[in-house]
Amino acid sequence: MPRKIAIYGKGGIGKSTTQQNTAGAMAHFYNQKVFIHGCDPKADSTRLILGGMNQQTLMDMLRDEGEEKITVDKVVKTGYEGIRCVESGGPEPGVGCAGRGVITAIDLMEKNGAYTPDLDFVFFDVLGDVVCGGFAMPIRDGKAQEVYIVASGEMMAIYAANNICKGLLKYAKQSGVRLGGIICNSRKVDREQEFLEEFTAAIGTKMIHFMPRDNIVQKAEFNKKTVVEFDAECDQAKEYGELARKIIENKDFVIPKPLKMDELEAMVVKYGIAD
Repeated sequence: MPRKIAIYGKGGIGKSTTQQNTAGAMAHFYNQKVFIHGCDPKADSTRLILGGMNQQTLMDMLRDEGEEKITVDKVVKTGYEGIRCVESGGPEPGVGCAGRGVITAIDLMEKNGAYTPDLDFVFFDVLGDVVCGGFAMPIRDGKAQEVYIVASGEMMAIYAANNICKGLLKYAKQSGVRLGGIICNSRKVDREQEFLEEFTAAIGTKMIHFMPRDNIVQKAEFNKKTVVEFDAECDQAKEYGELARKIIENKDFVIPKPLKMDELEAMVVKYGIAD
C-alpha cells in the first residue's frame, strides 16, 4: 500500500512548488509511482505536473454532474512521469466551506479506489495552516500517516510550523499520524539554517532537507514544468532529488512537542538580534 503524506505550512511558503518538484524527482530519479491530491480550492497543486491548470476539479464535477457520474477515469489526470493528479477544488467564491470540500473529495476518491495498491506515495497538498476541521482532515481522520511541514527562517513561517505541530499533537493518538520532519524552503534570511536546526531539535524532529533558493524554480514554473522536467541536470534538480531520497528512506517519525509561545518568542528574538 502507498505511503500517504500530507504537506502543510504557512500560506505562500512554497508548499505546492516543493511538493510537486519533490514528486517529480521521486518519479524521475527513483521510478516511484506517485499520486497528488490537491486540497487547495485554488486548484494549483498539480499545475507543474499537468503542464498548466487545465484540470476540472472534483467539486466542479460534483456540482455539474452529480456523484453518481464521477469515476476515477473522469477525474484523475496523468502528467509528468506518470504522476496521477486530482484537485479537490472548492465552493464558488464566497459560498460554502472549502474545508468541507476537502473531506468530500478525499472520501470520494477512497470510495472509488483511486489510491491504488501499486502506488508508492500519495501526497495531500493542504491549504495553509491547520485552520479548521476540514483542512485538518488528512491528519485528523488518519487519511495521511506522515506529515512534512514546509517552513523557512522567517518568523511567521516558524509560528505556522509550531501551530501545525499543535494540531499534529492533538490528533496523533487517535489517528496515528506522525511528523517526518521540516523542509526548509530557503528565503535567504540571516542564520536561516541554524535557526531551523534549533527549532526542529526543540520540537523533537529534524530538518529533513535545506532547499536552497534558486531562480530556476521560477523559470520552470513560468514554463509550467517541475525543475526536474525543465532541466534534470541542474543543481536544483539534484537538490529535489536529494529531498526525494530522504523522504523515501525516512524512518524517523515522531509526535512533535510544540513550543509554548514564550519559548518560541525567545527563540525568535535570539535570531532577530544581529551578530
